Amino acid sequence: MSGSTASEATGPVVLFDLDDTLMAHRAAVIAGITLHMRELAYVGDVAAASGLWHDLEEEHYHSYLAGRLTFEGQRRARARDFAIAHGDELDELAAGAWFDRYFERYRESWSLHDDALPALDALARALPHARFGVITNGELDFQLAKLERLGIRDRFEHVIASGDVGVTKPDAEIFRLALERFGAGTVAGRAAYIGDRFETDAVGAVDAGLVGVWLNRTGDARSPGTATSAVLEITTLAELPGLLGPLLVD
Repeated sequence: MSGSTASEATGPVVLFDLDDTLMAHRAAVIAGITLHMRELAYVGDVAAASGLWHDLEEEHYHSYLAGRLTFEGQRRARARDFAIAHGDELDELAAGAWFDRYFERYRESWSLHDDALPALDALARALPHARFGVITNGELDFQLAKLERLGIRDRFEHVIASGDVGVTKPDAEIFRLALERFGAGTVAGRAAYIGDRFETDAVGAVDAGLVGVWLNRTGDARSPGTATSAVLEITTLAELPGLLGPLLVD
C-alpha cells in the first residue's frame, strides 16, 4: 500500500485473523482431505476422517506454535498419524510427500468467506482513515501466499505472523508488535482485532488493550470462568461496520 498521510497516521487500526475469519480454512481442509483420501483409496467415513484430520491439525499445529515441533515436523506428524489410522505406515520421507500432495488439494480449495470482501469494503467506507492489517499464528511466507492467492494482499498495510516475530497469540506482545508497525501514533484503544477463536483472538486482544471482537459463526458458547465482558461478539463480518464505526470513528 502507498504511504500514509498525516491524518491517516493517527487513524484507527482494524486487524484481522486470517484462517476461518477471512479465509474459509476449515472448508478448504475438508475438501482437501476428502480429495486426498479418494486418491489414496483410503476406506472410511469422510465426515469422521475430516474430524480426525481437524483434531490432528489442532494437536500438532499447537505443538509447532509451542516450539515442540518444526513447521515441517508438525506437517509430517499429521500425515503419519492420519495414515496409520487408515492402515498406512509412513516413514519421514513418505510423510513429507504425503502432506505435500494433500497440500496441493487443500490449496486448490482456498476461498474467502462470502462476507469477507463486502465487510472490508463497508469498513473502508465507514472508517475512511482506518488502516488494515492481519495478525496470524503461522509462517509469514505461507500466510502471505494465501492472501496473494485470495486477491486481498493489497488491502492490508501490514501482515504480522508469529513465525516471523517469535511470539504467538494470545500473548499481548504480538498485538503490541502489530500496533508498533503502524507507527508511533497508533494506540491500542483505537485498534480492533477480529478473529474466530474466542480466547486466542478476542480475549487476547482485549488483554492487550484492543477492542476484541469474536467472530462466532457457529454459535459456540463462551469459555466458562473467563472474564470476558469486554469481548464483543458477532456472527458474521457483515456486522463489523455498524459495530466498529461508532467505536473507532475519527
